[in-house]
Amino acid sequence: MWSELLQTHGYWVLAIGCLLEGETLLVLAGFAAHRGLLDPFAVVAIAAVAGFAGDQAFFWLGRFRGAALIARWPSLARHSARVHRMVERWHEALIVGVRFAYGLRIAGPVLIGTSGVSAWRFAAFNALGALLWAVVVGAVGWVFGAAAQALLGELRHVEGWLFLGLLLALALWALVRRWRSAKAAP
Repeated sequence: MWSELLQTHGYWVLAIGCLLEGETLLVLAGFAAHRGLLDPFAVVAIAAVAGFAGDQAFFWLGRFRGAALIARWPSLARHSARVHRMVERWHEALIVGVRFAYGLRIAGPVLIGTSGVSAWRFAAFNALGALLWAVVVGAVGWVFGAAAQALLGELRHVEGWLFLGLLLALALWALVRRWRSAKAAP
């Protein structure tokens, strides 16, 4: 049942998820790729292209509507000054790394769009960052699959439960990080 669902819907669900944040889905896709349910090269390619496209859209949203968005959402405004200081000093590294920073995956490109970084420069470093992100995060899922298989042997009889357990663990991790960042915010 799980295998058929993943093979039928896995790629387009991964693409939609990676347009936004996508880490959880990409880890799960890496796990599924290790199990032979998805092609690992397709997982990385889809995640990289969708992650790139999503951040490009958020960059252009920031470029054209950034001031209105900052005025409307205080959480975005809170990050604005810090991101602009970082853009002035390390814009290449920031563009590549922002997708790895929890809480800035969407806000980061929007805020970079409000800066003076050229669209071509953002696109080039965004492409590099998207590819690195897809490989690294997808590999986490692959390694989890390999470790689970090494510990449990042949997984076919428990792969649904492992998949569900991984999904719940990642959801819990995301909730704890969100709770901690909300608690730390003034």
